[in-house]
Amino acid sequence: MSSDSVPPAREPVPCRVVVCRDCCCGTPKVTGVDHTAQTARLSARVPVRVSACLDVCEQANVIVVQPSAAGRAAGARPVWLGLVNDPDATEDIAAWAQAGGPGVIPQPEILDLYTITPPRRRTAS
Repeated sequence: MSSDSVPPAREPVPCRVVVCRDCCCGTPKVTGVDHTAQTARLSARVPVRVSACLDVCEQANVIVVQPSAAGRAAGARPVWLGLVNDPDATEDIAAWAQAGGPGVIPQPEILDLYTITPPRRRTAS
């Protein structure tokens, strides 16, 4: 087999961030936050997916840090963060996610202030 026929190595799946931007998060209902700048700042450092309502409006703005492939292999689960309404918190999240995020490096203690419990999945009755 020639080296030309070897498929390129796949890049490992990085840590990703989900940003809620719907009902309350990302809207003027949360005052004093530049939502566009927050999303852009995160996007400059890590892959970001913008989501519709994540169903925790009382915690707006909500950001979920999803583990990388390595983090998942280490047993990490997504980390939900709420009330992320200041640029310093956004920077802390971006830095942690860029450095590897859940399961790769410990969560910075300052982010404990923002950690929330995700809503329970609704089941059909």
